[in-house]
Amino acid sequence: MDLSALPRTIWSELALANDDRQHPWRTPVLASIDSDGCPQARTVVLRNVDRHAQTLQFFTDSRSPKVNQLRASPQIQLVFWSKTLNWQVRISATADIATEGLEVDAAWELVKKTPARKDYLSDLAPGDALPLKKKQTLGNNHHLAVITAKVSRIDWLSLSYEGHQRAEISVEKLHWLTP
Repeated sequence: MDLSALPRTIWSELALANDDRQHPWRTPVLASIDSDGCPQARTVVLRNVDRHAQTLQFFTDSRSPKVNQLRASPQIQLVFWSKTLNWQVRISATADIATEGLEVDAAWELVKKTPARKDYLSDLAPGDALPLKKKQTLGNNHHLAVITAKVSRIDWLSLSYEGHQRAEISVEKLHWLTP
């Protein structure tokens, strides 16, 4: 792998994952820290990639516990794995949460045409216990939030029988690391 071409290659692969529902990078693991200082990791769905702004976007329910976690401690890490490429990419980023505004309105216009709209219109928040007798109802107002992750560092690892390779990519650095 040519080190100077690596950032462009990774961002191109992320753009492919954004457009291809079957791409293994479509659903990375997002790790954050909760209010007790404990790590929390969950799978998210990649919704937008902006190479020029160096951002990745995900949607969530604004009532989800991760929203308060990310507001209190916005430093996150995303882990992407591709068995086809034999690449692991760990992205360090700062998360920003939007619950209103043009960005959220545009996202809702896309989501409201899909079955996922029910999740964001539910009267129950993520993690609430489902009532035994009462049927879940849908409200009129959505609870969609947009998480924008501003990338600060990428740690790339390529696993190969011919020898593993690892590199660090950031604004300040582009260099090989010991795998």
